[in-house]
Amino acid sequence: MSLSRRNVVGGALALGAATPAVAGPRRIASLNACLDAMLVHLADRSQIAALSHYAREPRGSTVAAQARTLPFTWETAEEIIALQPDLVLASQHSALATRNALKRLHVPVERFAVPKTVEESLGQVRRMARLIGRPERGEQLVARIRAAIVEATPRPGSRRLSALIYQPNGFAAGPHTLADEMMTLAGFDNVARRYGLKSWGNVPLELLLADPPEVLLVGEPAPGARSWADRVMTHPALGALKGRMRQARFPERLLYCGGPVLIQSAQAMARARAEVLEETE
Repeated sequence: MSLSRRNVVGGALALGAATPAVAGPRRIASLNACLDAMLVHLADRSQIAALSHYAREPRGSTVAAQARTLPFTWETAEEIIALQPDLVLASQHSALATRNALKRLHVPVERFAVPKTVEESLGQVRRMARLIGRPERGEQLVARIRAAIVEATPRPGSRRLSALIYQPNGFAAGPHTLADEMMTLAGFDNVARRYGLKSWGNVPLELLLADPPEVLLVGEPAPGARSWADRVMTHPALGALKGRMRQARFPERLLYCGGPVLIQSAQAMARARAEVLEETE
């Protein structure tokens, strides 16, 4: 689904209406990095009982700075129960043992699926905002996300670039993923399909060398540690494609989450596209 300036204007006008105060939960615990980011942007600080431990990892979290000043857990049932939360936010990948324990003790748990489209992600922002009693902040965040995507969307008729997200170990985003839609909106044609990907998966270096895209959106190697997975992205063989394929950085922490992360994701893709076009024109 395309996002127009009309969507953004409409969202902004909707914010002008008075929104009645809604009582929300007072102690909220999050068990997932993507939900952490949404919670930090939507909730009062006093409402956050704990984030997941992933929130503090700079390489994978967009809210690491804020998370270091907030409590966290390792997702165990014992930790969560000790917090006495009145709402727990979980993903479909959260530890089953923890979710079952919380269910037995009648702790309120709201589970979120992995969004595959921008609209699904915006729906999750609104849902969380309602759950925590901050619906107006949800609408404000949705308007900001839409505006960032519109800003990153090239004008009709602009040159499109074939591209592939290529993260450590050759991990790439294929069709039916949120990253794929973001690439499309930002003016890239995702070539993951021609390597056989149907969703997320690994693209062998040999296939990439045989049929390279114009742009490789590469991840950032782990600081101080050069693993085999990281070295794939800087393999000498990729140097043979110089002039045919250009590399642009796309931080791994912007790859897997929706919600407020889409603002930075859109901006990063727009920068990458502009840099490549500047080099080629």
